[in-house]
Amino acid sequence: MFADVHCHLSFPDFDADRQEIIREMTDAGVTLLVDPGIDAQTSRKSIELAAAHPMVYANVGLHPHETIHPLPESIFDELALLARSPKVVAIGEIGLDYHYPDCNPLLQQEAFRTMLRLADDLDLPVVIHCREAWEDLLTILEEEQHSSTNGLMHCFSGDSEIALRCIRLGFAISIPGTITYKRSLLPEVVRNIPLEHLLTETDAPYLSPVPHRGKRNRPSNVRLVTEAIAGIKNMTLEETAGLTGRNAARIFRLERV
Repeated sequence: MFADVHCHLSFPDFDADRQEIIREMTDAGVTLLVDPGIDAQTSRKSIELAAAHPMVYANVGLHPHETIHPLPESIFDELALLARSPKVVAIGEIGLDYHYPDCNPLLQQEAFRTMLRLADDLDLPVVIHCREAWEDLLTILEEEQHSSTNGLMHCFSGDSEIALRCIRLGFAISIPGTITYKRSLLPEVVRNIPLEHLLTETDAPYLSPVPHRGKRNRPSNVRLVTEAIAGIKNMTLEETAGLTGRNAARIFRLERV
């Protein structure tokens, strides 16, 4: 019933009880989980996890935090090789993040363009991370836009205007547990966007929704995200889960969820 399109289940945070977490999410009705990489090592672990579980798929990515210093070309060659693995359904997470003072915007932009071109070469969608860098990110997407370039804006943090600009570029908007936070802009974003452009995620182990805020997030909590969207859209939980699940299947080119 539920789709968690962005969950770091392969991270060490789940090493102690990963099988229990997978049983829990299955019992909760999660039928699709996409595990993103943030570098070559984590991408490889995502691929290994996906190979072991039918409902799990992998992304191969390079997080902007990995580009503080110049990267050797061999890193991109390794990522390109990993991206050809079975059950890799997207390039991600990739993007721009200017939040921390030691970030290097120019290196981030260069790496982002390289990963977008890899996605285009492999005809894969992209999973994009953006924080405090929307204008630069949207400019790059416009400049690098190819017929095959689409995907999702992971853990969306913009406003309704930015969301609509992303949609015009061919991207879906992925809603995390922060939709349940008091100061979140996401309820307004959800009200202003057609449901066919919305996806659900946890970004576990981060960003647990209310009433679990402050605790380790887990994929079963995607139900709470779906409930929040359903309430805003005046739809049933089943209708909302079905539609967002079909959206995920379309974005990742899967037969069904």
